[in-house]
Amino acid sequence: MPTVTKPTNKPAWAQAILSPPQEFPLTRLEVLSGKIPSGIRGSLYRNGPANLERGSEKVGHWFDGDGAILAVHFNEEEVTATYRYVQTKGYLKESEENRFIYPNYGMMAAGPFWNNWLKPVKNTANISVLPLPTKLLALWEGGNPYALDLEDLTTFGVDSLSKLTSREPFSAHPKINPNTGEIFNFGVTPGRNAKLNIYKSDPTGKIVQKNTIELDGTPLIHECVFVGQYLIFFVSPVRLNFVSILLGISSYSDSLIWKPELGTEVLVVDLENLSLKSRSQTDAWYQWHFANGYVDNEGFVVTEIVQYPDFKTNQYLQEVASGQTKTFAQGTLWQIRLDPKSGKVVSREQLLDRSCEFPIVKASQVGKPWRYTYLSVYRDGVDISKELLGAIARFDHKTNHLSIADSGKNRYPSEPIYVPDWDNSELGWLLTVVYDGNTNTSEVWIYDSDRLENEPVCRLGLPSVIPPTFHGAWKPA
Repeated sequence: MPTVTKPTNKPAWAQAILSPPQEFPLTRLEVLSGKIPSGIRGSLYRNGPANLERGSEKVGHWFDGDGAILAVHFNEEEVTATYRYVQTKGYLKESEENRFIYPNYGMMAAGPFWNNWLKPVKNTANISVLPLPTKLLALWEGGNPYALDLEDLTTFGVDSLSKLTSREPFSAHPKINPNTGEIFNFGVTPGRNAKLNIYKSDPTGKIVQKNTIELDGTPLIHECVFVGQYLIFFVSPVRLNFVSILLGISSYSDSLIWKPELGTEVLVVDLENLSLKSRSQTDAWYQWHFANGYVDNEGFVVTEIVQYPDFKTNQYLQEVASGQTKTFAQGTLWQIRLDPKSGKVVSREQLLDRSCEFPIVKASQVGKPWRYTYLSVYRDGVDISKELLGAIARFDHKTNHLSIADSGKNRYPSEPIYVPDWDNSELGWLLTVVYDGNTNTSEVWIYDSDRLENEPVCRLGLPSVIPPTFHGAWKPA
């Protein structure tokens, strides 16, 4: 049993955040309780920031941590897993010198201020993953992806997907058309008037079409939503103070300014030619993530997001890297209906008043009407300004009922990933990686997606602690 060394006056989750995690090679996992469902066949991948210090220096923001990926492979005979850092150029150089060198989202470059002009922003490859037929992409917000081996996570290197330039980032939330396998994504090229690059790829990941849309200033756009025939962007009123970046005065995070007077811009992109169909303004809010969206029978777009009233969520996430938070930033689930012809929002409705994040739906229902949204929530009674998300849940749009799988005190599950049963399409499972702050260990938990209030059907022990991750994906066998 690992030694539990809880940091003084800090929450249980700080143990996983503050201690650099240990990699491990492909290892057979031990079943701690229950039984592995026979219908789970494929691989679970999770990505997140894993190294928040070098020498005596700490990162400036949780987003600055070097990306590390967990792969869990389910087959008929056993379950194996491996955990490895993405071997980016920045990671290798900073590991060699045991110090931070490059500018990052919440950090300035080491040395004199002009190093922020001379040194490239470090690609941390730490937000999400995209499994392709022959490789796994580790995705980041500000650059090209890194490609890795699907089995043992060996890093191959930066991947341009045949057509990306170094000035065309490939963002962390690609959307896959479940009917065709086509992949849609975007990336923002910063500048006084930034460019929104839209990409269409074939199922292998190769980009086959691109287009560019001009933006007002440089906003922070984390995700879009695929709704069948359109991509929808909600451009929140956060703008980069480009002068402070050019002068090397402050980091990107510290240069982002909340400007509610701008409102939220709605962009509707036609997927036939990746052109801008409409744009409009609506009320100010911020969001990181969409759940899903579709075009209803009246031709209106229906989308679902986790909405914040302002940008305090960025300050909260910065504090996570210190192992102690104090900022109250509540995101709640909302439905937004808009006219794609004009981009005008016709209705907004709050679906849940409970703080939540990381909403997802079944992969087969992306861009289509759906009944269940799976998401992460806080445990009942906790102070959300001081805690991390401590439970996973399922929201039923038909009954408005929220089913919650509470992991227990000092346990922190990752974003739930829906896995369809290999043998029975009527069945499905929710997979999550749980950090247990009581024992300083990590486990893979499997829930019956229809019975979240019950105990997990299986718990698998992991060889080392996996710090909280951002996003994951499932690749069927």
